[in-house]
Amino acid sequence: MPELRKFHRRAPLNARVGRAFWAAAVALLLSAVASAAEIQGLKVPERVTLGANGPELVLNGAGVRTMAIVSVYVAALYLPAKIDDGEKILRDNRASRLSLHMLRKLTAEQVSSSITTALRETLTAEERTPLESRLQELGAMFDRLPELNKGTQIAIEYMPESGTIIYLDGVEIGRLEIGRFPGADFNRALLRVWIGARPRDMRLRKALLGLPA
Repeated sequence: MPELRKFHRRAPLNARVGRAFWAAAVALLLSAVASAAEIQGLKVPERVTLGANGPELVLNGAGVRTMAIVSVYVAALYLPAKIDDGEKILRDNRASRLSLHMLRKLTAEQVSSSITTALRETLTAEERTPLESRLQELGAMFDRLPELNKGTQIAIEYMPESGTIIYLDGVEIGRLEIGRFPGADFNRALLRVWIGARPRDMRLRKALLGLPA
């Protein structure tokens, strides 16, 4: 018996053009989403997990910290869910991660001075007083760092039940634990440098909150 071949009618030209249009539109949309997580050639993960068995966090926003037109690092903020309200993030006692990817070489002194000075300038005297010992401890942590080369990553992670942990390229270098200090106030102080009402870089604040520049 001769082989039977099935022939399908070609779709009308308008239908084929329509499908091609929507396929192109979807491809363009996916491309835009992918590129949104890439900054200055650095691919920023859309999701991260805290610790070995911690919660999964989503990328809230990311941007570049510049000083005197020089790009210093790419910052990325991760939260349990996206929030564009900086004050709400600071009020809520929720897990977070702030990643800083170096775009240029920095000395330990430059990093320590920048972060501790920023903390003191973005906090009022009343806010600084109960945090003073922890600010000194944080400064000592950064003073012990080696020179930070381009590509080095600092991560500041916070878990409500365990406190603030500082990582250098994935290796823990310091911990401010709940057992020794209340933790939420110190985490708020750290995040305030980047997303508070008086940040060091307003453009970066907007980027971390997912707001238009």
